[in-house]
Amino acid sequence: METSHSRIHGAFAHWTTFSYRYALWVLLVALLIAITSGIYISRNLGMNTDTTDMLSEQLPFRVNLKHYNKTFPQDIETLLIVLDAPTPEQVRLATERLAKQLNKDTENFYDVYSPRVDDFSARNGLLYQSIPELERITDSLAAAQPLITRITRDPTLAAFADVLTGAVEELSKGRNLELRPVLSGVNATLDARFNGSPSALSWQAMFNGESQKKKYQELIVIKPRLDYSQLFPAEQSIAALHAAAESVGVTEDGPVRLRITGEVALADEEFNSSLRGMEYAGIITFIMVGVVLFFAMRAGGLILNVLVCLIMGLLLTAAFATAVVGHLNVISIAFAVLYIGLGADFAIHFLLRYREVLESRLPPTDAIHISGGDAGAALTACTITNAIGFYAFIPTDYSGVAELGIISGTGMIISLLVTLTIGPALLRYLPKREPTKSVAKRSVGKVLEFSLRWHKLTYAATLAATVAALIILPQVRFDYNLLNMQDQRGVAVQAFRELLAEPDHSPWHIVVLADNLQETERLAQRLTELPEVNKVVTILDFVPTEQEEKFSLIKEMALTVGPISTATQVQMTNDVLAQQQKALNALAAALDRFAAEHPDHSAAVTARTLQSSLIALFAQLDRVGNDEKNKLLHAVEEDLLAMLPLALQSLRTATEAAPFGEEDLPVALSERWHSQTGEYRLAVYPVEDLNDNDALRRFVRAVQQVAPQAIGAPVVSLEAGEAVVQAFIQAFSLALIGVVVILWVLLRSIKYTLLVLLPLLLSSLFTAAFTILVNVPFNFANIIALPLLLGLGIDSSLHMVYRSMNNQLVSEILIHTSTARAIFYSALTALVDFASLMFSSHQGTASMGIMLTVGLAFTLICTLIILPALLQTPSKGAIQQ
Repeated sequence: METSHSRIHGAFAHWTTFSYRYALWVLLVALLIAITSGIYISRNLGMNTDTTDMLSEQLPFRVNLKHYNKTFPQDIETLLIVLDAPTPEQVRLATERLAKQLNKDTENFYDVYSPRVDDFSARNGLLYQSIPELERITDSLAAAQPLITRITRDPTLAAFADVLTGAVEELSKGRNLELRPVLSGVNATLDARFNGSPSALSWQAMFNGESQKKKYQELIVIKPRLDYSQLFPAEQSIAALHAAAESVGVTEDGPVRLRITGEVALADEEFNSSLRGMEYAGIITFIMVGVVLFFAMRAGGLILNVLVCLIMGLLLTAAFATAVVGHLNVISIAFAVLYIGLGADFAIHFLLRYREVLESRLPPTDAIHISGGDAGAALTACTITNAIGFYAFIPTDYSGVAELGIISGTGMIISLLVTLTIGPALLRYLPKREPTKSVAKRSVGKVLEFSLRWHKLTYAATLAATVAALIILPQVRFDYNLLNMQDQRGVAVQAFRELLAEPDHSPWHIVVLADNLQETERLAQRLTELPEVNKVVTILDFVPTEQEEKFSLIKEMALTVGPISTATQVQMTNDVLAQQQKALNALAAALDRFAAEHPDHSAAVTARTLQSSLIALFAQLDRVGNDEKNKLLHAVEEDLLAMLPLALQSLRTATEAAPFGEEDLPVALSERWHSQTGEYRLAVYPVEDLNDNDALRRFVRAVQQVAPQAIGAPVVSLEAGEAVVQAFIQAFSLALIGVVVILWVLLRSIKYTLLVLLPLLLSSLFTAAFTILVNVPFNFANIIALPLLLGLGIDSSLHMVYRSMNNQLVSEILIHTSTARAIFYSALTALVDFASLMFSSHQGTASMGIMLTVGLAFTLICTLIILPALLQTPSKGAIQQ
């Protein structure tokens, strides 16, 4: 060890002396390299935002996913447009118009598909209803037929009120009429007008005998053209989508609300929040690192030295990434923030050692020689262990993080060379402050004396914490839900979660492929029998059963409704105004009589509520002049009757249904269930909420027992999560083995190797326990904390053990050296670096910041409190005051 140490010490002592002596040339060359690197990076560094490339293509689920994507290419990289409106008529019309407009834009969209809004669905929708439901709709239409006939002839508010008055009077006479949906719909429409948020009355809901819902929803599935050379590949397509929506009247202040979600939108939103978080983290980190450096250095020249070394190291590391990898991904982009904390560590150790030597009144050249040799030897060991921690990612299946490992591991080597080359050269020209004699005990050392003075308490507390952490360790869990990593305030995330709440149409379902119809039927039957499965949908479900009987009911329905034509609305005049008020007064009186005479009737409460709304309308009319009355009544008329023509058109189209077979299904529908290669698609929906990881696992494993080749979002989430966990277990194991071997080679002592490893292992254990106590589970982002903390933790404990061995220092003196102060301030620098990530809106990045901050805090405690107590010799257990 002595030979190895002396060689490294001598090499860096001469290297730093050379840099100091030829500082001008070194700085000029460094400046030229920095400028060249910056130009090279700006012209060549790419950005890969395709998250599907993050895991090895050899994994079984990736193989299945690749086959599925090839078989049904229209289902990958899609945008999901969610349209909401107060009535089914409004949302259907908006969906039709928007889909038609988007289909014209072949420059930005490959495919546009609206699952429930097309000519086929409009014409044959009634055939998908059950026979009892069709009978109920037929009865409702028969009861509403007089109303429909009268209103279509005279589509005015007065006529509508007259018809309702007649119906209420018939109800009072004992006729069996179901008026509650109509009365409640009119009441809700009036209330919406009074509350300042007008909403139209749905005639389609009335025709079906249903109460009007608060919201109706339709979807459009779009396959956009993506440009992965851009930072946001779907940016142009999404902009075109918004423009198309505006052109068909879907605006922010209109009744129809548009939201964009789906695979592509979620990826764009995730990357945007991640990038924004990194930008903020970088700014916060740079400021906070400067503050920490001020307290550590107390000299502007030394602080500037650290910052210059950081910038130079970042440029060279980015240039390396450009040359070797060629791009950054959504994970490797974190190297910049990580480097600031890790790179500052090297510079702080070197500069504080340099200042400590200067305090001995040695000339600067001798101080450079000594500090360069001492720091160089220790930093070399730290560089090797750090690089191993990062390089351990390379052989794993998580290729996204493997790229982070390549970049950051090499970044540590670059940081060592930059610190011991640029740092000494800058010391030649930066302002110098006359060194002062160090006081006996520094403030950091005074705080650390506690663990030595009460070393038995330190041992007991460490043992108790270790036992407690080991007891709860089996409860450590991994969150497979990728949605939980994103900014929960994002529009795409909120819209997607809303869709997940609809189990019958959840985007999170498993897909199974079958070779033929017979296998499709067999698999559907076996999957349906599983308790974890809610339903299975195949192409066979799009061919209704009992079509002849249903067709007979639809023909009867058409005869009941009869030919319908809508008249033109009349202009508002004083005579019309008087007629409307008279008709409304008559309706209010009829409702009052009915509620008074039949208080126990099922419709009495609804009648009384509508009467109250009409009284409120009358009061509002009495407070305004004729012009305002005309405007208000015209607005009410629009609210109540505007959807009538659309509902009638839909009704006419629906009664034109005819029996059909699988061969009659539209191509846009059939090609999503029966591929050109002949394979059939089965969609398997879960019973349980898949936001629960245990439910997700049960659902996926149950389906895989029947169909091992199953794929889909639930399978990808689970299998990718398990692949990531295995990759990090592999990385952690490789890193640990590599670090142990390197430590033994460098230290030549099992005892000191264990002393270096113990703080690291304890901090890792405590960090894992922390995730359980505060309910911050591991996920696809923050799991990188443990292997990173392996390299980071080794640094601190290795510096302490190295200084203790080579300078023959006991713990009481060791904690007052520049090494202890450098460890403290380096860790504090990294802490503010990692803590800044917690402010990211991207939950994955924020959780990574939490994990790294807590892990490093535990590392600092284990290194500066527990390790000195372990290094303390029994004969020197007391501190002399």
